[in-house]
Amino acid sequence: MMPAMKRMVFAAFAVLSGLHIASAQSVQRIEINKLSYAPAEVTIHLGDTIEWANNDPIAHTATAKPSEPGGAWEVLIAPGKTAKYVPTLNGTISYYCRFHPNMKGSIIILLK
Repeated sequence: MMPAMKRMVFAAFAVLSGLHIASAQSVQRIEINKLSYAPAEVTIHLGDTIEWANNDPIAHTATAKPSEPGGAWEVLIAPGKTAKYVPTLNGTISYYCRFHPNMKGSIIILLK
């Protein structure tokens, strides 16, 4: 059987049997320095992870309001630590630091 035909047969088998072919998930890192998120806007795919690294000597949050895709959520990021979040819906999420409301960021979540 030719290689292209083998791939087609496998793909048909996967669809018919309900087999899910996993794709690699990635981590998008956001650095917190001097009361700002860097980068302030990131684009990821659904299922990817956001990781904030707090390089400031004070605590921060990444907080989304109830009106954002996926609803309200909050991640506390202690000084010198990292924290992670995995969005559950696609769309654009605007977030901010609850302790420092001028700190703002956004996550654009695309379907795979």
